[in-house]
Amino acid sequence: MNELSLLATLAVVHLVALASPGPDFALVVQNASRHGRRIGLAIALGISLAILVHSVLALTGVSLLIQQHPMLPEILRLAGGSYLLYLGTGALRAAYQQWRTGSAGPMKKAVTLVSPWAALMKGFTTNLLNPKALVFFLSLLTSLVPPTVSMQGKVAAILLLWGLSWAWFSGLAWVLTGARLQEKLQRLTPVIDGICGGLFVLLGGGILIATLMP
Repeated sequence: MNELSLLATLAVVHLVALASPGPDFALVVQNASRHGRRIGLAIALGISLAILVHSVLALTGVSLLIQQHPMLPEILRLAGGSYLLYLGTGALRAAYQQWRTGSAGPMKKAVTLVSPWAALMKGFTTNLLNPKALVFFLSLLTSLVPPTVSMQGKVAAILLLWGLSWAWFSGLAWVLTGARLQEKLQRLTPVIDGICGGLFVLLGGGILIATLMP
């Protein structure tokens, strides 16, 4: 397989993975619908930067060393599960408070209270601490990118994964924050928070249970 075919295969597999709903998808939906386009794009950039880090770690062999270490994978799973659980309980608490006070609707004031930098770091941390992301990129890149690939090919693979991730999640944030759709989604903020919070709690709790009770 030449390097162009390799990159095309890598792109197809990664796009399929990106289109599969998961914590990254839920995070963009929740924050873009609640806080607007600027915050949604910051979340998307944070997620894509974490994917960039995962790609570099996988192609340089660092991810493999982490997986082979007796304690590091378990620590990563505990950290990732705990962080997802934290995000989930926060979202569920917000949904409950809005349901009690009946405050669903336009949230212009909330937009100004959220820092794009904090949003970027939330997206970055969510993806970076996701143990499934580490395993996915390690498996993807070690199986599709052989050691014989040139340095230019490896750099192209890394930039391809980052670019597709940024385009996908920023596109999702952009679509969700169109004027008409944004108005409708803000009315559904408690529902969106509840669904995303439940997903985070299930994923985080599942990771913690699987780690602590093998």
